[in-house]
Amino acid sequence: MNIDSIHSGLVLDHIPAGRGLEIYRLLKLHRLESSVAIIQNAKSRKLGKKDIIKIDEVLDVDLDMLGYIGPGITVNVIINGERVEKRVLELPTRMVNVLKCKNPRCITTVEPELDHVFRLADRERRIYRCEYCDEKMSVIAI
Repeated sequence: MNIDSIHSGLVLDHIPAGRGLEIYRLLKLHRLESSVAIIQNAKSRKLGKKDIIKIDEVLDVDLDMLGYIGPGITVNVIINGERVEKRVLELPTRMVNVLKCKNPRCITTVEPELDHVFRLADRERRIYRCEYCDEKMSVIAI
């Protein structure tokens, strides 16, 4: 398989296998005018299999959401054919508007304009808690 390199843009690498399309939808990449390549089930020494997304445009992406979906995802910024930045994502310590609180008594259900804010309560068990009501939420299965 031959996927051209990108001149300027982003490469999202080390995405857990099968999660590439989910990230494509969440980042709303279908709205871009530029080329986007999704590579699924690529061989990986580290993960066994992985997905990769190549975006032929430099844009802001929600790093908290990406870190939540797949701690270990790498975001590579490519300018003029050269990698100028590489970030390895971790579980974010605080997330805003990535999750929605499931507690029907939470203030966010009656005040929809409020941001949904979660803090990482237990990194090892991947548990987040709502800043308003302390409702517990676990990281989605990876």
